[in-house]
Amino acid sequence: MLRLTINGTSQEIDVEPDTPLLWVIRDTIGMTGTKYGCGIAQCGACTVHIDGVATRSCAVLVGDVAGKKVTTIEGLADNGVLTKVQQAWVDLDVPQCGYCQSGMIMAVSALLREKPKPTDADIDSAITNICRCGTFQQVRAAIHAAAGA
Repeated sequence: MLRLTINGTSQEIDVEPDTPLLWVIRDTIGMTGTKYGCGIAQCGACTVHIDGVATRSCAVLVGDVAGKKVTTIEGLADNGVLTKVQQAWVDLDVPQCGYCQSGMIMAVSALLREKPKPTDADIDSAITNICRCGTFQQVRAAIHAAAGA
């Protein structure tokens, strides 16, 4: 049994420690907002926060996060109130298909916590998530809107 803290809730799970965190989040715990994209930590669809750091959960073993705080997209809003990043996504109608957006929002949230007023160069270096719909200009606009909120 492993003890995990996900979105502020501590829980015991019965999985092998070498199970990818992504599959524990989705299949064991049942939180499906975090998406599987590539399985090799390249696309960013599976991005979560581990102790506040944006991390691609497909490449992290669940045994390595025992004792750490994991936040998924389901854990961002506070009592139903969207974060400034989530609100910017809604206000600027960022997603097309939306599949990658939970990971994108998690990456952007971590960036703005570290750099509240990022430059375009900061965004380019920090946000390496892939959007197959090509909404990168909308993402950039939403990042700047959230930074100004």
